[in-house]
Amino acid sequence: MTSKSHIVVNGHTHVLYKENALSKEELIVKSEAFYKHLDERRSVREYADTPVPKEVIETLIKTASTAPSGAHKQPWTFCAVSNATLKAKIREAAEAEEKESYESRMSDRWLKDLEPMGTNMYKPFLEDAPWLIIVFKKVHDLDSDGKKVNNYYVNESVGIAAGVLITAIHNAGLVTLTHTPSPMNFLAKLLERPSNERAFLLLPVGYPMTPTYVPDIERKPIEAISEFYE
Repeated sequence: MTSKSHIVVNGHTHVLYKENALSKEELIVKSEAFYKHLDERRSVREYADTPVPKEVIETLIKTASTAPSGAHKQPWTFCAVSNATLKAKIREAAEAEEKESYESRMSDRWLKDLEPMGTNMYKPFLEDAPWLIIVFKKVHDLDSDGKKVNNYYVNESVGIAAGVLITAIHNAGLVTLTHTPSPMNFLAKLLERPSNERAFLLLPVGYPMTPTYVPDIERKPIEAISEFYE
């Protein structure tokens, strides 16, 4: 029986899904290899000044945009910054918020938990990394008349896209870290974003400085993060 290339559902075209079925053996090998590849991913705070082509950043963003979203609204904007002056302004504003956080907003327990990570209020990577990608969530969209158009599951959708972006960065042989200075309102102001967008996450992107050291940490084993109901 020959399958149709497309059908119409509720007046909308649905195209035939291209199945990529693997054998049981291939499935096991491929999933294990991908896990091992991602298990090498680490957050890196020291960046080389080696340039990263704009084309690569564009491809990373396109990859992130393949993430699922509520009603396929795609409620995100990815702002890529390489301009040195703008990066310096972002660093200055971010460090002002981080200073406030480290000195008065964070609890003693929070600060203690951060000690193994070696973090502090100073964020040189915001200038050192060749690119910053700031992920904005669209709390709603605007139509041609400027009226609000609903988006759905915005935080969930943008969170998934951010995860895909982080994975794509690692897969490209680059490094990043998740930076969330709180509050992040200054990013929308500096980047002149519309009123319906809110900063969600900031990712520096580039090559690691040589040598670079990262915290000696271990990820939780499968038994600690899962329950199987068979």
